[in-house]
Amino acid sequence: MKKLLIASLLAAASAVAFAAPVTYTVDPSHTYAAYDINHMGFSNQSGTFTRVSGTVTLDTAAHSGVVDVTVDTDSLQTFWPARDKHLKSEAFFNVAKYPTMTYKADKLVFDGDKLTRVEGNLTLLGVTKPVTLTITNYRGGKNPMVGKDEYAANAVAQIKRSDFGMTTYLPAIADDVTLRLTIEALGQ
Repeated sequence: MKKLLIASLLAAASAVAFAAPVTYTVDPSHTYAAYDINHMGFSNQSGTFTRVSGTVTLDTAAHSGVVDVTVDTDSLQTFWPARDKHLKSEAFFNVAKYPTMTYKADKLVFDGDKLTRVEGNLTLLGVTKPVTLTITNYRGGKNPMVGKDEYAANAVAQIKRSDFGMTTYLPAIADDVTLRLTIEALGQ
């Protein structure tokens, strides 16, 4: 009996040590991307992209993973239709030519079991630059509404829009942009 118990414990331990990465699908009803930018020194204005898709692959035992997120730039909303139309034009997001922006990362940095940052590449207007997301909230567990495993995070990053070729109205509309990502991803 003692040998059987030891063998069972060793088998369980080896299963944990060799746990495979798990892929989670972005939940579009609880995921969005947003930005804040200063407008002529008067106020910070924001916009939200309401259609985000992609996957997050996590290996929680190895503290590693991959993030692959696509943002539909035509889903931009600032809650003023004329501004939305202008921001979607060639002067800014040029959604006719660049209907998406992407963020792809394969370096997830953990402090213990807590995800603290994600290092990857943002592609916007056909230009790809490294961008680090700082994680401000991170949690995994069983979603009680759907009964599936879920991981979620809130992340923030700073970029210069001119690095991506978006220079309209500089410097009146600031070059520095705060990006925010709220993401929930469900297991299969």
